[in-house]
Amino acid sequence: MFKRSLAALALGGLALGAAAQTKWDLASAYPPNNFHTENLVQFGKDVAEATGGKLQITVHSNASLFKAPEIKRAVQGNQVQLGEILLVNYQNEWQLFGVDGLPFLATSYAEARKLHVAQKPVLQKRLADQGMVLLYTVAWPPQGLFSKKPISSLDDLKGSKWRAYSPSTSRIAELIGAQPVTVQAAELSQALATGVVESFMTSGATGYDSKVFEHLKYYYNFQAWLPKNAVIMNKRAFDALDKATQDAVLKAAAAAEERGWKVSEEKDREYLDLLKKNGMEIVEPSPQLKEQLRKQVGEPMLKEWLEKAGPEGKAVVEAFQKS
Repeated sequence: MFKRSLAALALGGLALGAAAQTKWDLASAYPPNNFHTENLVQFGKDVAEATGGKLQITVHSNASLFKAPEIKRAVQGNQVQLGEILLVNYQNEWQLFGVDGLPFLATSYAEARKLHVAQKPVLQKRLADQGMVLLYTVAWPPQGLFSKKPISSLDDLKGSKWRAYSPSTSRIAELIGAQPVTVQAAELSQALATGVVESFMTSGATGYDSKVFEHLKYYYNFQAWLPKNAVIMNKRAFDALDKATQDAVLKAAAAAEERGWKVSEEKDREYLDLLKKNGMEIVEPSPQLKEQLRKQVGEPMLKEWLEKAGPEGKAVVEAFQKS
């Protein structure tokens, strides 16, 4: 009888422990071996360790849970507790989401961090107003130009099928006379294989992940901008956690941000080397070509963006430029 009582208590304790465990899902649009995804997985491990297994986070990579454009709404509606989004994808909703997608505004990791500091307060407020918590952001490597043929002038890109993944990359296509085709990262390999796209601007990371080298020959290392991914959380889900667990999540997020930025910078050269090893020609664009892109694309896009973003956008850009 005594043994049966002990067994019942033990089983009760296990049931209580299981009930106390919280399981969350995190939606991501990138492959498992992408450095952003690896950082997400490490973030989840850190949370589990810090909470003694009380909070478990499962990362769903490669758009397996939601497609890239659907992730923000899914987190906002609590269909999924956490998600990773590319901020520039949502520029049409709010111009400030797209500030780090403006060509030649911030062109190095140091400048991208300064822009992040200027943007972060308004970004946190906007997401909070929409029922979400900003956990952390990590920049992609600088964006360059992938092309099927050599480029000596932007005129060489006129009429080409241009992969667009955000409002700003669509606008670049319009300014250089290319044909924009919306293709998200998870669909890029197929789009290249079927000839849907011939040229685009993205990072060496996405280029390597998508095996661009199997279809295109040239990469022009413009280092034009460094867009950021943001990891966001549903606020109701966050508020439902006890204080110790909330603190553990925020601490793990801060560590993930520092780690992610560092790895991004380390990976930049590594990805370009991998593209080269796989047969791509890595080209440093001529000063004339860079200036042409700055004048024809960078300057008009910044002017247009400031007009749409209003005083809030102007304040962020001025804070960045003064830092």
